[in-house]
Amino acid sequence: MQKKVRKALDELAIYCKKEEFKGYDPYDGLNSTFFQSLPYIPRNRMARLVWIQAFKRSPFNLRPLCGIKKEYNPKALGLFLSGYCSLYKSDAREEYLTEIHFFINKILELVSPGKRGASWGYNFDWESKAFFQPKFTPTIVVSSFIANSLLDAYEIVHDEKLLKAARSTCDYILKDLNRTYNDDGNFAFSYSSIDKSVVFNASLLGSKLLARVFSITGESILKEEAKKSLNYCCGFQHNDGSWAYGLLPFHQWIDNFHTGYNLECISDYMRFTGDHSYEINLKSGLEYYLNTFFSKNGIPRYYSNSVYPIDIHAPAQLVITLFRLGKFCENQELIDSVLNWTILNMKSDKGYFYYQKNRFFTSKIPYMRWSQAWMFYAFSTYMLQISEEAKKPN
Repeated sequence: MQKKVRKALDELAIYCKKEEFKGYDPYDGLNSTFFQSLPYIPRNRMARLVWIQAFKRSPFNLRPLCGIKKEYNPKALGLFLSGYCSLYKSDAREEYLTEIHFFINKILELVSPGKRGASWGYNFDWESKAFFQPKFTPTIVVSSFIANSLLDAYEIVHDEKLLKAARSTCDYILKDLNRTYNDDGNFAFSYSSIDKSVVFNASLLGSKLLARVFSITGESILKEEAKKSLNYCCGFQHNDGSWAYGLLPFHQWIDNFHTGYNLECISDYMRFTGDHSYEINLKSGLEYYLNTFFSKNGIPRYYSNSVYPIDIHAPAQLVITLFRLGKFCENQELIDSVLNWTILNMKSDKGYFYYQKNRFFTSKIPYMRWSQAWMFYAFSTYMLQISEEAKKPN
């Protein structure tokens, strides 16, 4: 399987470099110059929501016809940076170091202005049921992934500006985001500074970053605030180990990769802080994750109650979650089965990966952030694990 993963990784890297790491996104419909030129309609919330969902759900790529261009997506850049850092750790090639510096520079160019800490948002207006986010509005999710990628790079190039940027992102999380408190004084961070929604994986991603920076700087406030967020989010874990996506009535689904995020963040918090209070939460959550979302023949399910759609993000997150939890080796048979199925069923001959397989059709649109960046990160993580195993004494 190692050779198959390496081949898929190399072909994917060639494709992404050819595209200059720019691409479309499932949610970039509002970047359409045609839509924006329409009278009145772009100002209507329901029209924006329908327009985005139409592009997201269509198996046909209508973007070139509607004036949507391929662009850099800040989160994708962060995922590629983390991926190349993993590759460099497994095989210190000069070409990987060159890519690391490219992504560092591009990411730092795209910092969103106006916040009290370094932060990043998506390169498109985003209308959801919960809120509207203008283009490049910083979010805790995008900012946390990018700040972690800068810390990955910091471990390699030792440039203090990277640590400074990640620490600055902690200020964004602590000072700019809203909080939802419970009676115990614990809280969840909001998704952005312009909403008050509770999304568990988002708050936990913020906690993970705070904990990681704490492990470097030793600032107790970072650990203390991260723990309050963990207490809040773990308080909403179901008895079977699962979490709903969030608190809002239309956020009550349970899905694959957001569960993986939660587990990764809890595990990393414990590793970075030495506080192992959440072992039971992690154990029950992992059991639910592995038993619910992956079939015996390697098919990754999206939702807890449905096989379809089969989303490319799910197999990618499996690799990353089990690597972060230190559970890769004991679950390698499952990982190999899922990746083998994914390569056989969701990989294009051109090297890129499809978005989703539905019951009756497959969306083969080559989204750069959602599909390519995540699979690149997953494959590079796989190769790092193989490299680390090879270095261990027999």
